Amino acid sequence: MNNRILIALPLAAVLALPALAQTSSSQSGSQPAASQTQSTDTATGKAPLAPPSREGFWGRVNPFARKNYVKRQTDPIRDRVNELDDLTATNGKSIKDTDSRAQAGIKLASDKANEADQHAIDAGNKATMAQQTAEQASTRIQTVETVVGNIDQYKASNQTEIRFRPGQSMLSKNAKDALDEMANTVKGQRGYIIEVQGFSSGKGQVAIGNSQKMAESVVRYLVLNHEIPVYRIYLVGMGNAPIAGEDDAKTKHTSGGRVEISLLKNDLEQLASTGSTSMDQQQQPK
Repeated sequence: MNNRILIALPLAAVLALPALAQTSSSQSGSQPAASQTQSTDTATGKAPLAPPSREGFWGRVNPFARKNYVKRQTDPIRDRVNELDDLTATNGKSIKDTDSRAQAGIKLASDKANEADQHAIDAGNKATMAQQTAEQASTRIQTVETVVGNIDQYKASNQTEIRFRPGQSMLSKNAKDALDEMANTVKGQRGYIIEVQGFSSGKGQVAIGNSQKMAESVVRYLVLNHEIPVYRIYLVGMGNAPIAGEDDAKTKHTSGGRVEISLLKNDLEQLASTGSTSMDQQQQPK
């Protein structure tokens, strides 16, 4: 009888041990699961993986795990790793898109800045051109004022004297050559007059008439041969008027016949040349 009791006690202990292990494992496993359901995975937004389930005593302590058991334990991990890979790829694409948009924005801002710089440079160039134009206009106005102030003031630029034989009023070849040389210098010009003064020896009206005839022959040659307008020529017969001496102290009367031709100019020609120069400068490409 005692032998039977001794055999039954170990057998009962062996049979009760799996049940006790199952109860303790289920109680211990349920507590962390309940606490872990309250938190979520920050990467995927899902609940963390649950700890491996306890499959009885032998499923826990058996060193030779079954294939299905290993598969059940690794499948959730593999799925979660795949989700993390997809999430990483999505985040990488988002980062690239953000970087592309940032680079595009930086390039657009740089282009706008360069365009603004170019506009500023163009505005500076236009301001410089406007200042130069204003300075040219001011200079031209000053020139015009000077010319207008001196419009009736003529200055002698060339003088020629032609000699005549006594009692003659015809021009010699040397006289014509001298007149040709003077007339060639005024072709196409403005702001000039020609002063012709005739002098003749003798007395009274006779000397004045002779000097008038010699001066008229000079004017006739200039008008007919060189097409100089008559209104630009001033003629006067001086007769035997006295002439100032070299020392401006004594005067003397002329001997024989002669005509003095003086070319007088004012500043109109200078104004015309200044205006043409300004127009050329304005028409030059910048």
